[in-house]
Amino acid sequence: MSVPADSWHRAALGLSLLLFDPHRLGGLHIRMRADPARDRVLNALAPLAPRRVHPGISDDQLFGGLDLTATLRTGQVIENTGFFYQPCCIMLTMAERCPPGLAARIAQQMDTDAGHCLIALDEGAEPDEALPPALSERLPLFIAPEGRMPDHWGPVPAGTDACDPACVTATAQDQEALTLLAAEFGIDSLRAPLAALRVARAHAAFQGRGSLSGADLEVAVTLVYPQRATRLPDDAPEDTPQDADTPPPPPPDSDENDPGEQGEPDSLPDGDILVDAVRALLPADLLAGLVPAGTAPRSGGAGAGKARKGNRRGRPLPSRPGRLDGTARIDLVATLRAAAPWQPLRRQAQPDAPGLLIRPSDIRVKRFEEKSDRLLIFTVDASGSAAMSRLNEAKGAVEMLLAQAYAARDHVALISFRGTGADLLLPPTRSLVQTKRRLASLPGGGGTPLAAGLEQAAQLATQSRARGLSPTVVILTDGRANVALDGSPDRAAAAEDATRFAGLIRAEGIGALVIDMSARPQDALKQLAAHMDAPYLALPRADAQRLTGAVSAALGA
Repeated sequence: MSVPADSWHRAALGLSLLLFDPHRLGGLHIRMRADPARDRVLNALAPLAPRRVHPGISDDQLFGGLDLTATLRTGQVIENTGFFYQPCCIMLTMAERCPPGLAARIAQQMDTDAGHCLIALDEGAEPDEALPPALSERLPLFIAPEGRMPDHWGPVPAGTDACDPACVTATAQDQEALTLLAAEFGIDSLRAPLAALRVARAHAAFQGRGSLSGADLEVAVTLVYPQRATRLPDDAPEDTPQDADTPPPPPPDSDENDPGEQGEPDSLPDGDILVDAVRALLPADLLAGLVPAGTAPRSGGAGAGKARKGNRRGRPLPSRPGRLDGTARIDLVATLRAAAPWQPLRRQAQPDAPGLLIRPSDIRVKRFEEKSDRLLIFTVDASGSAAMSRLNEAKGAVEMLLAQAYAARDHVALISFRGTGADLLLPPTRSLVQTKRRLASLPGGGGTPLAAGLEQAAQLATQSRARGLSPTVVILTDGRANVALDGSPDRAAAAEDATRFAGLIRAEGIGALVIDMSARPQDALKQLAAHMDAPYLALPRADAQRLTGAVSAALGA
């Protein structure tokens, strides 16, 4: 693993290469949280004059569309130009939240119209929050500096004899080495070796060399391959011990014309050097598959900051035809855009009518999607009657649902009740890494304190709602509640306590779902679901896949 100072040196070198040849390289992926150090990094990119865009930008602004003002003035359809009308530098802020559709359109624009430069500003707090693959594949350079920024940090100055990267020659051996190295690290896209070749040429030209050297290749692979690697290369097999009586194999015949024997320099370094250079920058948990391509380890922990009250996000949806009923908000721009093409015909029919001629069919109303993050609170029966046959299904279902949670911004929490009480094993999270670790140590055995589990779930749901989440309690049990809230083994008191907290969950308006995993459906659980005004599902032989599908269908996921 590299030290923080090395990561800042690579960041400075990556910025220098982009400033030197922005349009051939095509862009840069920066993964940093907002802080003064990132401000200094962005200030270093000021010579490129990047134009900031947001993931919610419209296609008209980015790619061009109808010029409403000119269309209304001339009576003819006139289109305006977007950011990509001519080669420019675009800085995509909050790039980890870029929708797949927008990422695909930007990627297509970069493929069909060369000369654009894209700087993706990735502010992801968790490994799951990453730049869309359509963009990460097309951005050759990646920097994620760690630790404290050096006091005199800045881009690396170019050599005195810097030349045009197009004049730098690369041998077939250089290209083959980059391709084979990409295959060793499990990089299956040919864009990676092509990007590494462009970076190597830019570095050679930056240093004033007309052909690639080993230093150029090493810089290229360290800036391009680590964030794309999916596996570690196979280690070389150890030497097989030989018997003392067995003579060593004869040395290979040497060729008199072998350039290596004559001391001629070779531009290609030893393949192990390149492998070691990339291996040193890989995340430590790459073998466990916990860091997807396009992310980098963070130095300051896994937190995303304090939770904010009212964690609600709203985004505008495409407007739709509507009526002036006094309740909907009119989308003025969309209304004028719909009316603009009809103005010449309407003016001919009503030449004396003043102003714009708007018809009811032109009215467009605004639509917004505003919803808080959903929290699924799994309350799992880990008692002796259910643990052996149900915990594995619950573990698998939680992992499957969490794998789907990031796209919908969902969170998952896990509560286990057994013995005489309930434990919060997994606080609300979207981290698959943390979930797997907690699920692996989920204990089982003992009595069934269902009331304690409902109490814990109700408290967590109330606290989460105060932080802006929308909680839903998912209860997995076999229905044999036999431990009261005070810990006494009393079935009647246990049922009464469970009914009381079920009524509390209903009164608080907390969504719930009851899953009966006993061999035969239990009437007690049906009544419990009725007290919570929650759906009831009987899944006596549910595996993780069926359980996941049932929960998703019941909750409308």
